[in-house]
Amino acid sequence: MPIPPTMDELISDLLKRIELGVFQPGSQIPSTQELADHYDLSLSTIHRAVARLREQGVLVGRPGRGVFVAETGER
Repeated sequence: MPIPPTMDELISDLLKRIELGVFQPGSQIPSTQELADHYDLSLSTIHRAVARLREQGVLVGRPGRGVFVAETGER
């Protein structure tokens, strides 16, 4: 079983997936639970990573709808 990534590695992987177009601008990213399951990390680690990407303007939250990749104009 592989070692789970650190939070910085998680952030790097999410950024890479955005750059590669896996997550397109305007698209919703997987839920916190889905990300936690995929990366084998705790929900709190996922929350902190998503919060950091939101602070950087890479992701945007839509209350009641989820978290989305920022459109180019939103960054």
